[in-house]
Amino acid sequence: MRKLLTAVTTAIALLPAVEVLAKATPIDVRKTNGCGCCIAWMEHLKENGFAPTGQDMFGGALVRFKLDNAVPQPLVSCHTALVDGYVIEGHVPGSDIRRLLEERPEAVGLAVPEMPLGSPGMDFGQRREAYDVFLIRDDGSTEVFASYNGN
Repeated sequence: MRKLLTAVTTAIALLPAVEVLAKATPIDVRKTNGCGCCIAWMEHLKENGFAPTGQDMFGGALVRFKLDNAVPQPLVSCHTALVDGYVIEGHVPGSDIRRLLEERPEAVGLAVPEMPLGSPGMDFGQRREAYDVFLIRDDGSTEVFASYNGN
């Protein structure tokens, strides 16, 4: 009886985690093989309620994928993701992706150009660079969606 009670108690305690996993938002990440910061960013996504899947692409094919998905050249970073009709370029925080999905603006998606230290997936050590997350409009224009301070 005690084992059964322990098993039931454990199952009940795990229900919130099961619900979170069941509700995780799928996100398709295109990256180059073996990129550590891309993998770290995907881990950040998992911690923020997403279910990332990764697809490795050769450099030229990844560049073509970015162009085909309307990522402006000045906003390019190392990986590109697709989530619920939007493009996510670079080390965009999961909270900003979640906000994008809640607000649903008419836009291509979000981008963090280059690879700023301290952004998700680039958070090695204590140093943080200031960076902006840009909203890419359908006409190719951009505006700041969120800003993060450095130290």
